[in-house]
Amino acid sequence: MSAVKQMLDRKIWAVVGVSADKSKFGYKVYVKLKKAGYTVYGINPKLNELEGEKVYKELSALPQKPEVVNFVVPPAVTLNMVPECAQNGIRYAWLQPGSESPAALDLLREHEMEVLQGCVLMELRKLR
Repeated sequence: MSAVKQMLDRKIWAVVGVSADKSKFGYKVYVKLKKAGYTVYGINPKLNELEGEKVYKELSALPQKPEVVNFVVPPAVTLNMVPECAQNGIRYAWLQPGSESPAALDLLREHEMEVLQGCVLMELRKLR
């Protein structure tokens, strides 16, 4: 099974960097995953809700553990959140373009997490 399929088969996701700005990928990824039937939690410390759904400040505040965390944030934020992912037992990380850095990738692998880089929106389109 491909790594992409392995992650897309998991149905509980968190989008770190969710945005209320409809032109931002943080918004687009969140909405597309929801429309595709996933349970999706938004993470953004500056946002309280999005389209009637609660947005959370941190992963540990979620009502259930996500199976995949999708990062749509600057590389420094990704790097800072990797330890929280590991502490919460999250095994899968999907890094949208621009959210990755060599240090973040090294730390994700150090925590033995499965990592994908690329646009989840492109992969969701292929499922149709």
